[in-house]
This record gives sequence, structure tokens and C-alpha cells, in this order.
Amino acid sequence: MLTETKIKAAKARQKPYKLSDGHGLHLLVTPAGGRLWRFRYSHAGRESMVGLGAYPEVKLKAARERATDTRKQLAAGSDPAAVKRTVRAAHADTFKAIAEEWLGKQRFEPATREKAEWTFDTLINPHIGSTPVKALTAPAILEVLRKIEARGIHETAHRARQRVSQVMRYCVATGRAESDPTRDLRGALTPVEVTSRPAITEPAKVGELLRAIDGYGGDPATCAAMRLAPLVFVRPGELRSAEWREFDLEAAAWRIPAERMKMGEAHLVPLSTQAVAILTELQPLTGNGRLVFPSLRTRERPISENTLNAALRRMGFAQHEMTAHGFRAMASTLLNEQGFPPDVIELQLAHAERNKVRAAYNRAQRLEERRKMMQAWADYLDGLKAGGENVVPLRRKA
Repeated sequence: MLTETKIKAAKARQKPYKLSDGHGLHLLVTPAGGRLWRFRYSHAGRESMVGLGAYPEVKLKAARERATDTRKQLAAGSDPAAVKRTVRAAHADTFKAIAEEWLGKQRFEPATREKAEWTFDTLINPHIGSTPVKALTAPAILEVLRKIEARGIHETAHRARQRVSQVMRYCVATGRAESDPTRDLRGALTPVEVTSRPAITEPAKVGELLRAIDGYGGDPATCAAMRLAPLVFVRPGELRSAEWREFDLEAAAWRIPAERMKMGEAHLVPLSTQAVAILTELQPLTGNGRLVFPSLRTRERPISENTLNAALRRMGFAQHEMTAHGFRAMASTLLNEQGFPPDVIELQLAHAERNKVRAAYNRAQRLEERRKMMQAWADYLDGLKAGGENVVPLRRKA
């Protein structure tokens, strides 16, 4: 008979070996140090074996209980291995299992992946995770979404519906479901009231903000990110996760790979001389690592999602006044007011172009316009920072 002490003392050898607990149950110790529970039995005149889990996840007591359950299956005339295959096959077609499979194929940013996992694990799987996808119906999904709405988080309910739809469409594509039942839920949820993200767009107040950023005395990486944010106006996640290998400072260009972009397409950010100067100043501090803006806790992770917003709060800008994402609205509003072509602005904001051929043409043909616009924008911000309220970008001076 085995004991916990004997199991813990078992050392790996060059070849796998067994530690018997009697009555068919034994522990297999592998050369790699794994300790696996196995149950050997005879059914219909044939010797067979079934796995009961790995130690220490499955302790000795639990392994004996599983062995007892397996003997009961034999006494009832069932083949334990066949029963296990049936259970595994049933589990493989559950919503939870396929959602995990789908999520594993997505190239999400860490923050996006974390939110998706939270949505599945906390809001969806506790209710329909164990349901086979072929058995899922629109009313069953709606019941789950109504529970989310009851908590007052209506936008989250809509996002949860979107996640369920993505998984169900994946099921259809892989032949495990006939249709996506969420398509019948359009209009069933409470509409979300769309509000604009807080952003400062009045030139005088933009100047105040820029002066506050220049005077901020936080961590050097955070300070650099804050100074760079209004100059490049990318999404906060794209900025904070920037890697040095993406930058060509000599060519004044930042190429963000597709896997880090919201729309899944690579994006080029022309860098103004001011942006290059900020990065050049930061390079001796973080340039020997992978990340441009590493966390204070570990250089293997970027500054957190809330770091930039927290910095704005410390500078005295309330949440309803300005957020890290607001730099995009700031640039879009003021560049449009200054008369830059809307198409060029949209390209630089990396907003999706429905026509893929036109999008590729625009990216290639309008790059020089974007370079001039980004430099004019940086010069304009310098003017506002210096105290000018009616500063005109270089393009309008011609």
C-alpha cells in the first residue's frame, strides 16, 4: 500500500517504473519526474488500463476513490476506458471546451485576452459552459445575457453576446454546429447609450495638458509614454506594449505588427522629429530590453493598462476630462478642424477601411501626406505648449 510519504519520496529514474497500491491501482513514475495514476483491469477477457489523473493534482485518497468508481463500472458490465472516451467526446463539444479552443487561436493583446477569458469564465461558462454547442438555443443564450443586464452592465452584455457569436460561428466553420443562434437575438438586448471618450480638444486647454505632461515627475518610461502619446495618437494598448524592434529611428518610422493592432493589420506611424527625440532620450534607459515602456515590477511586461490614466489623474485631470484614449479624439478633432484630408487622418488613426483594395492603395499612396501631417501636428502641439492658442499647423502656412 502506498502512502503520501512514499509518493513524495519517489525519484525519477532512467526508465519509468511503477509503485503499486494494490487491486489494480498503481503510480507510474516517468523519467521526466511525472507521477501518473493508472488502473489496470480486465474486461471481456481483455487486459486494459485507464488513467486516473496525475499526482499531486490527484492525491492518494482521491486516486483510490476514482479506482473504486472504476471497479463499480466494471461490476456493472461497462468498460471504464470506453466510458472515459464517451465522457471526453461529450466534453469536447461543450461550449466551454470549444470557446477555449477558439480563444487559443486568437492573437489578442494580453489585456484583450484577459477580458475575453473573464467574460467566458465569469459571465458565460457558469451557465452554458457544459452545454453541447448543438443544443444551444437563442432563448438559452438570452437568459444568460439577461442575467448580465440585470447587473446594470448593458455594454458588457452586448460584448458577451459578441463573444458567444464568435465561438458559435467558429463551430459552424468547423462542422460542430449548424448555425449561430445569437443571430436571432438582434434587438433583444437593451440598447447601449453611446458616449464619447473624454478628451481635451480646446487648443488652450491642450496647451495646459502638454505643459503638465512635460512637468510630470514619474517613472522615466511612463513620462516618455505620456510625452509620446499626443504625438503618435495610437491606441493606449499599442503604445504601452511597443517594442524597440518595431522602431527605425533613422527612418523616423514605427511599424506596429498586425498581431498588436485592433484591426489585425500592420500599421505604420511616421515619427516627427519631436517623437524621435523622445525615443532617443529613452533608449539608454530601456533600449537594452525588449519593451520600450517596461513595468517597474518586471522588464518583461509593459506598463499596465491604467498607468497612463493614473498619471493623468495625478496631473489633476479628472476621468471625465481626459483619458489616455482621448489623445486620439484630440488629434482627430483638431486635425480635421485644421483642414487636413479626412482620409489621411483616418489612415493615421488606423480605422478600418471596408474596401481592402482601396485600403492598400491608400496606405501606399498617401504615406508622404501622413509624414507631413505628423510633423505639422507635432509643431502645432509645440506652439500650443508654448502658450499660443491660435497656432496654425505648417500645412496651413503655405
